[in-house]
Amino acid sequence: MKMITAAAALATATSAPVWAGSIVEDWARAEAPKPVETQPVTVKAATTALLILDMQNNSCNADRRPRCVDAIGPTEDFLARARAAKMPVVYSNTSSATRDDIVAPLAPQDAEPGVKASVDKFYGTDLDKILKDAGVDTVIVCGTTSFGAVLFTATEAALRGYKVVQPVDCMPGSSLYEEQMTLWTIANGPGTRRAATVTTLGGITIE
Repeated sequence: MKMITAAAALATATSAPVWAGSIVEDWARAEAPKPVETQPVTVKAATTALLILDMQNNSCNADRRPRCVDAIGPTEDFLARARAAKMPVVYSNTSSATRDDIVAPLAPQDAEPGVKASVDKFYGTDLDKILKDAGVDTVIVCGTTSFGAVLFTATEAALRGYKVVQPVDCMPGSSLYEEQMTLWTIANGPGTRRAATVTTLGGITIE
């Protein structure tokens, strides 16, 4: 009886589909998912903060990230809307830059706070305290690079209970793939999918 069972198991195993191996070996077989859909969203200025992450001269330039240069104009326009509505604005920069290195069109005003950290802008900083002290429960995440500061800060914000509004036109990466991977992860990942709304800067209404 044991021999029959073993033989049956062997037959089943050998008739199962054979995969090449790891994702590296199956890389060319991977297919991009359908595009993430954007939707309009309304936020309250009093309880929402605009995060502008690492939009600094040494990373947001035509040589390193031309897509970041293209994102400056739309981000600047939304920043003006946010300030006019008295929405809190919070900045970040990496360890290789200072507050003064943020690209000129997006330069912070004196009263707008900032933090310095690696990819997760909550880690080792006062960002959570800054947001809570301002009564914020929702964050709009703009910054570079998409699969660095944007992805990790949006994920940590969601894990801390914040709602995340992710505009697709202010999360530039070094490549289209970086942005695609990041946006898909924010929209579908277990850490963010229940907290995140994917939109455009123009699709955000501020009350």
